[in-house]
Amino acid sequence: MNWILLIIAGLFEVAFAACLGKAKEATGNESTYWYIGFLVCLVVSMLLLIKVTQVLPIGTAYAVWTGIGAVGTVLVGIFVFKEPATVWRLFFISTLIISIVGLKVVSH
Repeated sequence: MNWILLIIAGLFEVAFAACLGKAKEATGNESTYWYIGFLVCLVVSMLLLIKVTQVLPIGTAYAVWTGIGAVGTVLVGIFVFKEPATVWRLFFISTLIISIVGLKVVSH
């Protein structure tokens, strides 16, 4: 169950990064709503991370959390913000995913 919560925390990290990107593009009240979304996602992500680190090793949990956030944010950048999907970017995203899976496999 803690691994599922950690994945959810990582997805909320992606969401708060995406909210920042959308807030940058928005104007007026719309940007305020995106910043509120950022704060909500940030709080949920941190609370879930705190909860899982009470059971999972901090080094593994934090690395997986940031890895999910990094991979997810790059993918959001590619699909939502139309950032380039170069071969090198996709290669390094793949190595991050392999590393996250590897940490899960070797953690007790």
